[in-house]
Amino acid sequence: MTPERESTRERSPAGATAAARPRTTRLDQPGPRRRRILPEWDPEAFGRLSEKIARFLGTGRFIVWMTVVIVLWVLWNVAAPPFLRFDQYPFIFLTLMLSLQASYAAPLILLAQNRQDDRDRVNLEQDRKQNERSIADTEYLTREIAALRMGLGEVPTRDWIRSELQDLVRDLDTPRRRDGQFVFPAERPERPPGRDADDR
Repeated sequence: MTPERESTRERSPAGATAAARPRTTRLDQPGPRRRRILPEWDPEAFGRLSEKIARFLGTGRFIVWMTVVIVLWVLWNVAAPPFLRFDQYPFIFLTLMLSLQASYAAPLILLAQNRQDDRDRVNLEQDRKQNERSIADTEYLTREIAALRMGLGEVPTRDWIRSELQDLVRDLDTPRRRDGQFVFPAERPERPPGRDADDR
């Protein structure tokens, strides 16, 4: 059999479990998309929309617009001709619309608060990690400064060297002590013998 035929020929699986394995499933490739009955939506996009609505519900502009709509609703249903009124005096439809608006506003506000809590938790965790790094850096710098101080304590300073040199110069200028002995006996001049009694 030629090599071209061997490469084009499909290899059959061998082994005891080869027949039980389906040929379409491979772990190194993504599987086919599953069909979903329910529509898919992006939870982040929905969360951002809920935050925008919650922010709008918490502004004075929303209160002003809601007040204007309610006043126009009541005036229309009181002052309009009877055949044009769509909500009579107890204003049951207005109450239904307001309760519907409240029933949607409350979950949207809660969803926005949950997202804000999640962001706050992430920010607090990042701040905590940053504080830990800052504390570790501060402790490291404190140890380094202490080591430098200990090392500098053993290093002679300029004033100490100057005082030591001044003491040496003073000792060289005055080779005799008050009791008459030489400070440096090796530098004592040699006298001829027999002159010691005369010096005394």
